[in-house]
Amino acid sequence: MVLNQRDNLAVFRDMSVPKAVMTMAIPTIISQLIVLIYNMADTFFIGRTGSPEMVAGASLVLPLFNISLSLSGLAGIGGGALISRLLGMDQKREARLVYSFSVYVALFASLLFSLLTLSFMHPMMNFLGASDRTYGFASSYAFFVIVIGGMPTVLSNTLATLIRSVGESKKAGFGITMGGLINIALDPLFMFVIFPKGNEIIGAAVATLISNTIACIYFIVSIKIMKSDVLRLSSPLRFPTRKSVLGVFGVGIPSSIATLLFDIDYMVIDRLMSGYGDVALAAVGIVLKVERLPLNIGIGICQGMMPIVAFNYASRNFERMNRVKWFSMVFGLITAAISILLYECFAPYIMRFFINDASTVEIGTRFLRIREIATPLMFLCFFHVYLFDGFGRGRYALFLGVMRWLCFNIPLLYILNSLIGMYGIVWTQSIADFFTVVLSLITYAVFSRKNFKSETKLESRVDALQTE
Repeated sequence: MVLNQRDNLAVFRDMSVPKAVMTMAIPTIISQLIVLIYNMADTFFIGRTGSPEMVAGASLVLPLFNISLSLSGLAGIGGGALISRLLGMDQKREARLVYSFSVYVALFASLLFSLLTLSFMHPMMNFLGASDRTYGFASSYAFFVIVIGGMPTVLSNTLATLIRSVGESKKAGFGITMGGLINIALDPLFMFVIFPKGNEIIGAAVATLISNTIACIYFIVSIKIMKSDVLRLSSPLRFPTRKSVLGVFGVGIPSSIATLLFDIDYMVIDRLMSGYGDVALAAVGIVLKVERLPLNIGIGICQGMMPIVAFNYASRNFERMNRVKWFSMVFGLITAAISILLYECFAPYIMRFFINDASTVEIGTRFLRIREIATPLMFLCFFHVYLFDGFGRGRYALFLGVMRWLCFNIPLLYILNSLIGMYGIVWTQSIADFFTVVLSLITYAVFSRKNFKSETKLESRVDALQTE
């Protein structure tokens, strides 16, 4: 079936704002939740072994896995935001070249990261805080998920974002969801049937590798079937314009750096928490995955919102763009408020779902109740970054990311750890993100006053000249 690009872009241009945001966001939210569930499924099934060391080993690899996902943001978010803006300016040919360029960037970056992980596995695991008891588990998990599975993981997430940039959020969401469900189904099969006892973590890693590969194949086949005017791979020797290349990296690099800093924050948490023993490390590892449920919903809202914002920003429909922004923000804050209530009430049961060790459950319950207070603040931090990504203003997004992690969060982790101990590590997120939200609101207000009001004045002058 041939994709009708004009009808497909109606969600950006003509559909009511609540319906447009929901059309783009709900498939993305579902896929984000499935991704989270399959990440937690590994922890759940590994937790059935009753081994805090094995749980800690898998948790140590989470920052590396998230770094590989940040590479998909380099090409996917940078290229996807630009494609939406180019479509808003009716420049389909350039959008097609940007799509090809983004795919090749994703392939090269993922291959490079896999080779680096393989070459520096031992120092990486030591830096993340692996002990003699957890190193073997962590390195085995990383080998299959990062070294062998890095390329299909990065490419599938990149293609999902690029597909979403032309309004096909349902296809993007289905592919990610399918991969996640396959992983959940394969986990117990590989962990408890195919691989012998003691190798459950390898079974979980192989299940993740296979599911991401299947998802990648789905996206490649779907794009061929769609026959889109934009999503067509051209020769790697055909580059988009220099301005477009800078546009991809101008948003993609800040997005990846922000994600990288987010992952470095997780690494610092793991490293500091490892000083309090494997039980505390296992507890925070579970909490850092569980807390991503509302965060992934918020990211799904932002990813659904961003192409609409980018399209209307480029076509200078600022009134519709602002309505999309406000609806998305309220939607995300309501979700965050509900999550706080649920986690505060059910934290002990959530921890027991993943592991039966009494000490891990007790400490993890306290950690989870503290960390969840930051949920609305974390959403607002990501929300403003995605807004600036949609505008193609990567420098603003980079500024907020650097301030959030390098100036507020990571320094506070060390300060509060030295003053309060392991609970200072857990309280850091709320304190740091409070300052980041204040800075984000000020930054957006300055940007809005500088850009949108000047645009409105310019349009008024043009209209006046045309009237005369």
